[in-house]
Amino acid sequence: MLAALGVVFGDLGTSPLYTLQTVVQAMDGHFSRAGALGTLSLIIWTLIITISIKYCLFVMRADNHGEGGILALMSLIGANGPGLKPFTIMGLLGAALIYGDGVITPAISVLSAVEGVNVATDAFKPYVMPAAVVILIVLFTSQRFGTERIGQAFGPVMLLWFAVIGLLGLISIIHHPEVLAALDPTHAVRFMMHSGGRGLLVLGGCFCASPAARRSTPTWATSASERCGVHGISSRSPRCS
Repeated sequence: MLAALGVVFGDLGTSPLYTLQTVVQAMDGHFSRAGALGTLSLIIWTLIITISIKYCLFVMRADNHGEGGILALMSLIGANGPGLKPFTIMGLLGAALIYGDGVITPAISVLSAVEGVNVATDAFKPYVMPAAVVILIVLFTSQRFGTERIGQAFGPVMLLWFAVIGLLGLISIIHHPEVLAALDPTHAVRFMMHSGGRGLLVLGGCFCASPAARRSTPTWATSASERCGVHGISSRSPRCS
């Protein structure tokens, strides 16, 4: 479980770094109470609709003999057959977007994390970019040791990270319980109605929080399929519950 925390869930814990940064930039750094609740509500309901409903209820139930992913699922509809070439093009486009997302996300995550030192002091500002490049080179070079060792190495780090952000979040909620009002989707709707074009920029930034979870769902589905010996995630086996 600790290894899975480092491999599968690591990206989930770092997504807020560049999500909040993107949202703040879209708002020009100016947040009102309504704007803060609106953007937070957008992030929450983006995750609920995209991950909890779309992926967990529908996408994870679709597989091709235990294999997931857009290219594997294309064969289920016979996308290579006559008259279905548009589906092939859509599948290739989707795969290209996945590869692009996989390339840009590590760079954004590491750069956003390293830029955090600027909060304490500006002395390290000239070294932020070189440090991010060095970290990325080390990370990609270490991948040759295999996923298991990577997970074992980063599992304790991610456990500490989740504990810290969870504790800080709990303390902040205790001090400002009114933030729980963001669970009401009307704040997101009201924000989009009154913010105009800037609301679309903020909504695009909110989707930065979901790619990590979207990449993780195929891993969960594959793991469940292999563990239960069935295709898909639905099974009456107690081990799948």
